Amino acid sequence: MPKLAAFPKAYMDQLCVTGEMSLTQWIEMAATLDIDGLELYSGIRDLAEPDNWAAISRRIEKAGLSMPMLCCSPDFTHPDPAFRQEQIERQRGWIQMTAAFDGQYCRVLSGQRRPEVTRDDGIRFAAESIEACLPFAEEHGVTLILENHYKDNYWQYPEFAQQMDIFCDLVDRIESPHFGVNYDPSNTFLAGEDPLELLRRVKHRVVTMHASDRYLVEGTLEDLRREEDSVGYARRLAHGEIGQGLNDYDAIFGELAGAGFDGWISIEDGVDGFDQLQRSVVFLRRKIAEHWPQPTDKNELYGQDLQ
Repeated sequence: MPKLAAFPKAYMDQLCVTGEMSLTQWIEMAATLDIDGLELYSGIRDLAEPDNWAAISRRIEKAGLSMPMLCCSPDFTHPDPAFRQEQIERQRGWIQMTAAFDGQYCRVLSGQRRPEVTRDDGIRFAAESIEACLPFAEEHGVTLILENHYKDNYWQYPEFAQQMDIFCDLVDRIESPHFGVNYDPSNTFLAGEDPLELLRRVKHRVVTMHASDRYLVEGTLEDLRREEDSVGYARRLAHGEIGQGLNDYDAIFGELAGAGFDGWISIEDGVDGFDQLQRSVVFLRRKIAEHWPQPTDKNELYGQDLQ
């Protein structure tokens, strides 16, 4: 059965930019949820000093949680090889951070969709950079997870591999037991595509998932795409309560369960209040129980007639 984690989506600026919230405060809040782990973001201010990692890891463990996934945003599509090499070194540092927390998964991205970078070059730059990180990931027992992403909070351009065909071509370029997909159904809508079609194409490579739901505050998805080169998320885009947006979680979980998925599902929610995040946890727990039912008696458990 999949395990449930939470990501501090609602508190990114407080944790990463202003310092108004400490990581300890977030751990204490999250510990009140019915979850198994915390997905952290590499840009959280309290993680800047490696000397702090052991103490933070102990706080997470004391709260009865683990840190299975680290969310990172490497930018591998820059045309300058020196820039890409610097991003590779940063990714290796994030792999070390993941391992320091006994984490299993560390996110990678393709990079920003710069106008001057061609499709072929962008795929090549991203694939070569990810492949350069794989031996280091294997050494540390970490799997790199490529997300079908929309845009990092602090990027100017959207994700290079936002479109399904580019994303699938990049995934197909990389063959390693230490590489997989972090599937986010909401991001597919932003590319004007069907999240279930993408899932059917990559479901056997999916090892983790971001659970979210999206809605538009105003306008259309086409309006959103005209604004996507602005720094950060376009304002008309909003995260909503899971189960109340565009995603069909019965169909999504049905596909994942049928493919044998039993990895981590990390919640990106709570932007409208902590109670929203609590409701999303309840919704996801119910749906997980429906699609990954557990044995209810000894006959089912052991697969034989004990009478």
